[in-house]
Amino acid sequence: QVQLEESGGGVVQAGGSLRLSCAASGRTVSSYAMYWFRQAPGKEREFVAAINWSGVITYYLDSVKGRFTISRDNAKNTVYLQMSSLKPEDTAVYYCNIDGTRASITFLRGPGEFDYWGQGTQVTVSS
Repeated sequence: QVQLEESGGGVVQAGGSLRLSCAASGRTVSSYAMYWFRQAPGKEREFVAAINWSGVITYYLDSVKGRFTISRDNAKNTVYLQMSSLKPEDTAVYYCNIDGTRASITFLRGPGEFDYWGQGTQVTVSS
């Protein structure tokens, strides 16, 4: 089974930037779509961004468009989330995941469709 390890979170002031990383092990992820989700305190986990197998096609939550960029390095079995112009409402635990059945993101998967989750990485944006 694939293991996912998120890193790169931290505390940052509003307007700042962070780059999250998600390293996969136990399975080559280069053939599969990858996702980022987040869960704020007291809220349900929500979709943030997705990227297809090649990295050419991406999709974002409306509230992060233009501020976040998802990318991947298949040679390193890693997906990234570059976050800029951070806002206090971006505060959450961020999780990555792999769609082990699809290379495309034509039909996005919701958080309830994934069985396995890593530990996530905490992002806190202060005002």
